[in-house]
Amino acid sequence: MSEETARRWGSTLDSVVVYAQGAVCRRLARGVVPRDGRVRVAGLPRTLDPGSLRARVLGPAGVRVTEARVEVASAPLDGGAPDELRREVERLRDAHAAAEGRRDRQRTLIAEVEGLHPVPPARKREDPHRRTAVDAWLELADFVDGRLARLHARLAELDEELRRAEHALSVAFDRLDRASTDAPAEHVETSVHAVLTLDGAAVGEAPAEVELELEYGVPGAVWVPAYRLSHRRDEDGGQLVLRASVAQRTGEDWTGVRLALATADLRRRTDLPRLRSVRIGRRQAAPAPSGWREPPAGLADLFGGYEAAGPRPVPASSLLGGAAAGSVAVPVAAAPVPAPPPAPAPPGFAGPPALTGAPPAPAPPGFAGPPALTGAPPPPGAAYGFAPEAFGGAPGSAPQGYGAAPGSAPKAARRSMAPAAPGAPAPAAPPPPSPSGPPRPDGDELDYASLVLSGPEDQGARRGRLFPGSSFDAVATEYRRRAEGVAALPLPRYAVRPRESAGSFDHRFDADARADVPSDGTWHTVTVGEIPVGLRTEHLCVPSVEETVYATLVVSNATGQALLTGPVEVTVDGEFLLTAALPTLAPGGVGRLGLGPAEAIRVTRRTHLRESTAGLRNNVTVLDHQVRVELVNRLAAPAVVEVRERVPVTSEPDVRIEERPGWAVPEDGPEEHAAGTRVRRVELPAGGTAVLEGGYEIRIPAGKALVDGNRRS
Repeated sequence: MSEETARRWGSTLDSVVVYAQGAVCRRLARGVVPRDGRVRVAGLPRTLDPGSLRARVLGPAGVRVTEARVEVASAPLDGGAPDELRREVERLRDAHAAAEGRRDRQRTLIAEVEGLHPVPPARKREDPHRRTAVDAWLELADFVDGRLARLHARLAELDEELRRAEHALSVAFDRLDRASTDAPAEHVETSVHAVLTLDGAAVGEAPAEVELELEYGVPGAVWVPAYRLSHRRDEDGGQLVLRASVAQRTGEDWTGVRLALATADLRRRTDLPRLRSVRIGRRQAAPAPSGWREPPAGLADLFGGYEAAGPRPVPASSLLGGAAAGSVAVPVAAAPVPAPPPAPAPPGFAGPPALTGAPPAPAPPGFAGPPALTGAPPPPGAAYGFAPEAFGGAPGSAPQGYGAAPGSAPKAARRSMAPAAPGAPAPAAPPPPSPSGPPRPDGDELDYASLVLSGPEDQGARRGRLFPGSSFDAVATEYRRRAEGVAALPLPRYAVRPRESAGSFDHRFDADARADVPSDGTWHTVTVGEIPVGLRTEHLCVPSVEETVYATLVVSNATGQALLTGPVEVTVDGEFLLTAALPTLAPGGVGRLGLGPAEAIRVTRRTHLRESTAGLRNNVTVLDHQVRVELVNRLAAPAVVEVRERVPVTSEPDVRIEERPGWAVPEDGPEEHAAGTRVRRVELPAGGTAVLEGGYEIRIPAGKALVDGNRRS
C-alpha cells in the first residue's frame, strides 16, 4: 500500500436527517493514521455546503481533529463507468435521425413523381395542328398513379417507423432525466474530499486505527408526511403507520441509511442577538477587538530573491509557432508578440498613444492609465489601474479595506475617468483627502475562513497578503442551485409542507428501519413507524343544511409526538375505504376524520312555525319554531349520531330568544363552531329509531318588527 493510498480513506453514509428544506448527512470513515496526521476522506457530494463540514474522532481517546477543509478533485472515468442510459440515448438519437432522413427522402421522391406531366413539342408557325396522343397521356397518368400509390404506402411505413423512434427516444430521455444524480453526467468524474489533520497521542507513534465521523449539510431534500390507518368497527383503537414522501437531488444516493425527519428550518439562525447599549455623552465604550491588524512593513522585501531569479521559464512547446526539439526554454518576456499595424484614426480623434503613434503624454498625478494602454498590471483593489496614491494612501500601501476608507475608491475613479474635451489635455484631478483614523476593514475581510493568501505570482501590493476569496468552486454553486429545484415539486394530494403544519414547534421522527432514497428528484415513500392512536366511530349530521348522515373517525393522539397534516389511507376491516386529509394533532389532541356519507342511517327534519302575539296590548310578536328530527339506524351495530342545529342570535336587548331544553352548546375545541350552534348526541341501537324534539321562540317588540314584507323563514 502506497503512502497516498494510506492517506485516502473511504467513507460510508450512515444516517441522514431531512429538514423542511435540506438535509444533514453523517458519514463514517475508518483507517490507519499516517505519521504526519493528514488524511483525505473521499465520497462527499458536489452539493456539499463547505461551511457546514464538521469532523470528530469516535475513538481512540486522545486523538482530535485540528483542521478540516474541503477540496475538489477531477479524474477521467474508467471504461466501465455506468453510462448505459447515455449510450442508449445516443443510439436512439442516431436511429431517430436515420428514420427522419429516410422519411424526408421518400417525400422528395413523391414530390418528383407528382411533378411528372406530359409536355407537347413546340409547334412552328407554318406547321399544321396535330392530334394529341391520348394513349400516351393515359399511360403516363397510370404510371404516375401506380408509382405514387407505392410511394405513399412506403411513406406511411416510414412515418410509423419515425413515430416509434420518437417514442423510444422520449422514453430514453425521460429515464435519463429521472436517473440518479449520483452517477457523473460527463466523462470526467469530480470528487469532493475532506482533508483532515489529526493530532494526539496516537499520531506520530505506532500506527493506530481511528474511526472518524463527518457531518455536513446539503440542499435539495424535502419531505411531506403521509399515513395509513387500519381500523376495525368492533374495536376502539387502531394502528396509524407514519410514512413520508421524500424527494432528494443531493448528488448521492441514500442507500441503507438511518433516516430521520424534522420540521425545523435548517437555514434558520440559532445565535442569540447582542443588544448594544446606547450611551448619551462624549465617552463611548471601546469597540470589541476584531483580531484584524495592519500588514507588517517591508513585506515586499520578502520576494527579493523571487524577483532576482527572473521570470518563470515556460516549455518551448507552449510558445507560438512551436520550437525545435532540444531547444532551450525561453522566458515569456523574451518572446513578445508583434502588435498589428494601427488603423487610421478619423479626423478630430486624438485617441490613445498606442493607436495614434504619438508619444505618450505624462499621466496626471494618481492616475496610472488603463492596463490595456499602459501594459502594466492593475494594482490590487483599484479599478482601471488606479494606484493606491489616488486613494490617499502611501505608495505600496494596502488596497481598499486595508488602508483606505470605504467608499473613497469609486469617487476617485469617477473623477479621474471623466471624459475630456476633444483635443484638450486631460486635467489633473485633485487628490482626495486622506482618510483619518486607523484602517477600517469591511465584513468580507473579517471572515477569516474565506481569506486566501496571494502568492508570489500576484503583482503589486497583493503578494503575501490575505484577501477575500471563494471558499468553493462556481460549479458546486450551480450544483446546489439545481439541487434546490426539488422544492418546486408538486405535492401529493392533501399534502402540506411540514413547516406550515408544525406551527411554532419543531418535531423529529426517526425511522425504525434503514431506507433507500435515490437522488433522482422524485417522490419516494418511506415507512417511518407505527403510532398507536385511539379511534371511535361517530356519525354527524346537520339536517337543516342537508339530510345526510356522515361517518367520521374521532382520532385521539395519546403519544408524545405531534401528527402533522397529510394524506391518510383509511382501511376498515381489511378493505381500503378512501384517502382523506388528517388534521394536525398535537400530543393529547383529538380530531375528526371524515369517511363519507353513511347510507345505512337516515335522517328527516320537519319544522313548524306558529305566529302569535303577547303582552298587555299585544305589542309583542311571538314566533314559535318547532323542530322535529327523526333518525333511523339500519346498521347491524349500535351507532352514535351527533345532530347539529342552529338557533338565531341577536344583538338587540329588546329581542328575546327562548330555547327548548335538550340541546347543548358545543364544547370549546380545535373545531370552530358558528355562533348559535347547538348539538345533541344520541345512541341508536341496531335497527332502532329516535325522535329529537327541539325549537325556539323569538319575541319581537312592535318597534323592532319589519314593515312591508314578511322575511321570516
